Amino acid sequence: MAKKKPKISSNTICQNKKARHEYHIDTKFEAGMALAGWEVKSLRDGRAQLVESYVIIHNSEAWLVGAHFTPLKTACTHVVADPTRQRKLLLNRREIDRLIGATQAQGFTCVALSLYWKNDKVKCEIALAKGKKQHDKRDTEKDRDWNRQKQRIMAAK
Repeated sequence: MAKKKPKISSNTICQNKKARHEYHIDTKFEAGMALAGWEVKSLRDGRAQLVESYVIIHNSEAWLVGAHFTPLKTACTHVVADPTRQRKLLLNRREIDRLIGATQAQGFTCVALSLYWKNDKVKCEIALAKGKKQHDKRDTEKDRDWNRQKQRIMAAK
């Protein structure tokens, strides 16, 4: 009898594009999430937003704050769903200690970058980041425009 191969998929559910604009991304981590049943069903339907989300450390546990999961009307008829509740992130002790040290001592902020599926589990990509100044944002935009212009020139030749 042949063994079934595990289903491997890496589909992105949502991204926090605002975080890449507002912060210099330093170190990335992959965290699991503790979710309720209606939240998983909403994520399968792609109903999540990370725009105003961030990560806090409380009692040596990481929590995702501000993420919005829109509940499906058909999936949660008997449960009172809170779309913006705090969700626990599952990290190793070493990773949590590193997040605590960087956020408290070195002035980093911990932000959520994206949600995605990995082997039928929801993963959250979080990162240690430092805020950009206004001139940094302008420089990034100029570089992006210049690269786009170079691609157009190369494609025309």
